[in-house]
Amino acid sequence: MFVQLTVLVLAGLAGPLLAAAGGGLIPVVIGELALGVLLGHTGTGSIDPSASPLPEFKAIGFAMLMLTAGTHVDIGSPAIRTGFLRGLAALAAVAVTAIPTGVLVDHAVGLGHPALLAVLIAGSSAAVAFPILGERGLSGDHIAVLTAWVALADSSTVVVMPLTLSASGNVGEALGGDAAIVAAGAFSLLVALRVRPTAAAQSLKQQSLAKGWVLQLRVSLVLLLGLSAIAERTGASTLVAGFLAGMVIVRLREPDRLSLQLTGLGNGFFVPLFFVLLGAELDLRALFTSPSAIGLALALAAAAVLTHVIAALVVTRTRRVATGLAASAQLGMPAAAASLGLSTHILSPAVAAALVAAGCLTLIPATVGSLLLARR
Repeated sequence: MFVQLTVLVLAGLAGPLLAAAGGGLIPVVIGELALGVLLGHTGTGSIDPSASPLPEFKAIGFAMLMLTAGTHVDIGSPAIRTGFLRGLAALAAVAVTAIPTGVLVDHAVGLGHPALLAVLIAGSSAAVAFPILGERGLSGDHIAVLTAWVALADSSTVVVMPLTLSASGNVGEALGGDAAIVAAGAFSLLVALRVRPTAAAQSLKQQSLAKGWVLQLRVSLVLLLGLSAIAERTGASTLVAGFLAGMVIVRLREPDRLSLQLTGLGNGFFVPLFFVLLGAELDLRALFTSPSAIGLALALAAAAVLTHVIAALVVTRTRRVATGLAASAQLGMPAAAASLGLSTHILSPAVAAALVAAGCLTLIPATVGSLLLARR
C-alpha cells in the first residue's frame, strides 16, 4: 500500500511543478491528470486504480474536492447578494440555451444522455473562478454578477448532475437522499451556530488552540464523512454531500487556521490523489480511436463557452465577453461525471475521457477571460 501511495503522491507533484513552469496559466489539475494518464490504463499500467485501498482513497478525495468547491460558495457574502438577481438571470439564460444545445450535441454524437450534456454545458466552476478573482483583486459590478452567477450555477448543477446518471428507477431514491443530506447539513449548521457562542465551546476552542487538538478540523471531517455516509446509504451522491459540507463550514466563519488545515489535508493529499487516480482510470486510447468521442469533447467545450458568452452579452453591462469566458470554466463537474459514470458503468471509457477533456479545454478561454477582466 505504501509503495502505491508514494508513487501517487509523487505523481501528484506534477501538478504544481507544471503550473509553476507555465507561469500560473496551467491549472494544477492538468499535471495531476496527465501523470495519472501516463501511469494508468492509457500509459505504462504502473497504477491500477481498482486495487485496494485506492478506490476508498479516491472516494475520500472526491468528497474533499467538492468540500473545497463548496467553501468557495458563501451564499451570504456581499458580492453574491449584490449580483444575485443578474447572476440568476445569467444562469437562466445559460439554461435556456444549454438545454437545446445539449440535445443537439447528444443527437450528433449518439450518446443518449442529453440531460447530462445540458447540465455540464450550463455549469460553472467556483473552484476555478473564485481563487482567480481573489488572487487578482478584482472587484466591481461585473465581478459581483460573475460571483453570484458562478455560485448559483455550481450549487444547482451539483444537485442535478448526479440525477442525470441515475437509472430511472433510482431518481426518486437519489432525490430523497439529496433532501436528507440538505436537511442534515442545515441541522448541523443550526446546532453549530447555537453551540459555538457558549462558554464550554469557547473553552474547548482555546484549549484546542493551545494544545494542538485541531478540534475544528476534526468536527469538519465528521460533518463531511457523516453527510457522505448518508449519500452512501441512500443512493445519493457524495458530490452533494461534500459540496454542502463546504457551504456549511464557510457559513460558520471559522478562522483562517481551519481553512489552512482543510487545504493542507485536501489539496496536499486527497484531492491530488483523486485526480491522479481519475487520470489512471481514463482510457485515452479509446478517446483517440473514437471520432464521436473526440467530437463530443470539442462540441461540449465549445458549447459551454458559447452559451456562457451569450448569457453574459444578454445580462451583464460591462466586460461582457470576458465575464462570459471566465464563467465558462469547468473543473470538478466533468471529472465528477466521468468518475460516477465509470463507477456505475453508465458511461463508456471513451465518453468519460471526452468529458474530462472537454472540461480541460474550457480552462483555456476561462484563463483568457480572467486576464481580460484584470485589465483596467
